[in-house]
Amino acid sequence: MQTYLLSQQFDTGSLAENSTACPANATICKGTSCVLPEDNFNETLSIILSTVLTIMLALVMFSMGCNVEVKKFWGHIKKPWGIFVGFLCQFGIMPLTAFLLSLVFNVLPIQAVVVLIMGCCPGGTASNVIAYWVDGDMDLSVSMTTCSTLFAMGMMPLCLFVYTKIWTDSSAIVLPYDSIGISLVALIIPVSFGIYVNHRWPSKAKIILKIGSIVGAILIVLIAVVGGILYKGSWTISPKLWIIGTIFPAAGYSLGFFLARVAGLSWHRCRTVSLETGMQNTQLCSTIVQLSFTPEQLELMFTFPLIYSIFQLLFALLILGGYRIYRRHRVKTKTDVEKTEEKEDSKSTSSHAKINGGFVSNETK
Repeated sequence: MQTYLLSQQFDTGSLAENSTACPANATICKGTSCVLPEDNFNETLSIILSTVLTIMLALVMFSMGCNVEVKKFWGHIKKPWGIFVGFLCQFGIMPLTAFLLSLVFNVLPIQAVVVLIMGCCPGGTASNVIAYWVDGDMDLSVSMTTCSTLFAMGMMPLCLFVYTKIWTDSSAIVLPYDSIGISLVALIIPVSFGIYVNHRWPSKAKIILKIGSIVGAILIVLIAVVGGILYKGSWTISPKLWIIGTIFPAAGYSLGFFLARVAGLSWHRCRTVSLETGMQNTQLCSTIVQLSFTPEQLELMFTFPLIYSIFQLLFALLILGGYRIYRRHRVKTKTDVEKTEEKEDSKSTSSHAKINGGFVSNETK
């Protein structure tokens, strides 16, 4: 509630004429002080933007589905070695990394809990967009995101029970199963439509995919900006959380790639598993934190999900930039090799022609 002092808004003459003058929307008036209703502008703006972003995200996931082939997708489900490796990374590496970082930096118990919540969250949908741009396995990417969100129903409570014992009672953490379910539905339905479009109209699916990948890249940046505007937490939180928020996603990307390579996955699948491991569902983490803690506790760590979101995006862009540079260099090198081979072939052909009195076979023309 906001207190509105008339003495700051009206001059002495107007007060003398009407000492009880109040704004039209005042709820309580007493003398020169009025109580105005709470300003819900931020809350309304948050709801509107959340709705818009949800619709955009559904469209992006629809376009990502347009790059998924039914046979390959079903192949990952029937032989889920890649999904299993991703599962180990998502609910093995990430919670353990969160636990170790909290111990090493000796953060407050309430801060350690939010780091662990982030580590126990499933993969985010932004990973599908980045996986497309780094030529990852889209069938594996979508199946991993779907399965990790589904497995989160049981794995999040289990991981939080195991790792939060030394700091708090896991029963104090409220898991929004409805939000997880909504995320799952919002993922499965548009992706399913995209798979169907790719199956029926492959040429149109390619056009939709190109548009959706660009919109998806814009959406990732937009979510980060909107989060920075609407988050209520203080940015003057402990420097330790800033450091953890920087190291954590980098460790997720690196360890995910390493484990996938050790498991014998191909390079493009290693990139996919790496992105699925490091890119967490930060919106889900924020929801859990809001439901579980008091406003006083939130001031200590509420912005950590946003910090993680910012750095996971920055590292993802670095991975994307590095891969594009590597790909360009590799293609250029490969082209140079092919040209050299062509020159050598032409030289051998001309020398062969001289030896054979200038005769050149039809095969070499």
